[in-house]
Amino acid sequence: MYKQYFGLREKPFGKTPDPRFLFLSAGHQEALARLEYAVEEREIALLTGDVGCGKTTLSRALMDRCGSGYRFVMIFNPRMGALEFLRAVAHGLEVDEPARSKEDLLRQITGRLYELYRREISPVLVIDEAQTIGELAVFDEIRLLTNYQMDEHNLLSVLIMGQPELRTILRYQPMEPLRQRISLHFHLNPLTPEETMEYLDFRVTAAGGTAGLFTPDAVQAIFELSGGVPRRINTLATNALLVAYGNDAAVIDASIIQEVRDEVTL
Repeated sequence: MYKQYFGLREKPFGKTPDPRFLFLSAGHQEALARLEYAVEEREIALLTGDVGCGKTTLSRALMDRCGSGYRFVMIFNPRMGALEFLRAVAHGLEVDEPARSKEDLLRQITGRLYELYRREISPVLVIDEAQTIGELAVFDEIRLLTNYQMDEHNLLSVLIMGQPELRTILRYQPMEPLRQRISLHFHLNPLTPEETMEYLDFRVTAAGGTAGLFTPDAVQAIFELSGGVPRRINTLATNALLVAYGNDAAVIDASIIQEVRDEVTL
């Protein structure tokens, strides 16, 4: 539809995380640098941000940067019991048949971590949407997983990601043992108005189009409606492209953004 009309090779504002379309604002650059450091040093890092700010996309970009010397274990839905959590970790570490008992599971995980260490492969546990964890025991298992060491080096690095309320959860006194082990903290803020314009131009050109497709007044309207949150920007921009295509418009201005605002903000 609109791709050919605007000279695009692909959709510039897709919903799925794609590192090719990762716009590194100052905040994203710093967050990615901290995550890289945590992985290299096998530390525990905490990354928070509002829904749609790009946390999951950053984790995908981190995987691409780290290369073959790392084994990423991704847990996207950690709302589970402690035993289920350990089984998910074991499965991610490619344990053939994760055990049913905690004692056997820990034995399997330990063996796998030491095996990866001997092969000079660094495992990285990424826990997304960690604010949905409902059992204190799961947080305790996360802490205990960092006890595995060899030659004074941790065998596992852990990246805990979630929405801002995760920081409130971690302030509770029972979380103190885990909180003390988190060496890196970062909160990912929404884009500024200037970054919103850069973001729109970046994604349009990455898709094969030309910068300037969104006029300055359209960018301001998008920023005000989205609050600078990339996922909301994507929704507004996609709908605006469809409306502009239907209206035979060469550029997208504020009037088009106002036309789609009711549908998008519903």
